[in-house]
Amino acid sequence: MVVDSPYDALTLVAVDGVLSRIHMTDQRHRPPEESFGEPDPRPFGEVIRQLDAYFAGALTAFDLPLQLIGTPFQLRVWDQLRRIPYGETRTYGELAEALGNPAASRAVGLANGKNPVSIVVPCHRVIGASGSLTGYGGGLGRKRRLLAFESGRSDTLF
Repeated sequence: MVVDSPYDALTLVAVDGVLSRIHMTDQRHRPPEESFGEPDPRPFGEVIRQLDAYFAGALTAFDLPLQLIGTPFQLRVWDQLRRIPYGETRTYGELAEALGNPAASRAVGLANGKNPVSIVVPCHRVIGASGSLTGYGGGLGRKRRLLAFESGRSDTLF
């Protein structure tokens, strides 16, 4: 199912009625459209409600069941992403440390880039060690705008 957002259209995909992917237009690692299955709005009522509340500034933490498909390491990284508070950022190195492997910042970056549920699992909250914006599957412009939105600041700060 495709829904509008301030950051372009979002394609929602469910597995067994549970949100498993959110894809932005022109997103890196976006699978072909034909792999999404037939459009069915039934599993997405609460997802859409929470996304709308988030974009309206009324929701700072998502509470949705997710069906995330990835390696055990990716699942651990994505769990750490969900722990980054709204309006805050972490570096790849800080996430690697939280996982108990400070040398794994590159692996964390790769797993972060494969996050299948962007925005809900806030991979946009991860920045480079120097505080700079680094890769984002949805593009650095979107990342900048999402971080600015969450911080309540102008997007010219990054």
